[in-house]
Amino acid sequence: MNDQPNGIREQKSIPDGVLVYLEGDVVFARSPVLRAELIGLLDRDQPERLVINLAGVSYMDSSGIATIVETLQHQRRHGRKLVLCCLQPRVYSMFEIASLDSLFTIADDEEAAQQA
Repeated sequence: MNDQPNGIREQKSIPDGVLVYLEGDVVFARSPVLRAELIGLLDRDQPERLVINLAGVSYMDSSGIATIVETLQHQRRHGRKLVLCCLQPRVYSMFEIASLDSLFTIADDEEAAQQA
């Protein structure tokens, strides 16, 4: 398990928003920091589209999923989009098991995520 205290590894601007990269396991120990970083980014920059690239995330527990759900709710409350992309099979299956794969817009790659 990865116990990094940081949440967002990298972020960059895209035409209508922000693309962020997460890396490592998104678990209980990291979720509060990640939540604060994501919500802080949304409040500060107010991006129309937030794309979260999960290619570097090999495992996500329920607290990590809750953080992503909270981020989605925040975006929707403000009429904005959140798109997940590049999910590894193990992480995608967590969303499927929780029946959240239909709640989220999930794209195979960054290009598709910016068009979704």
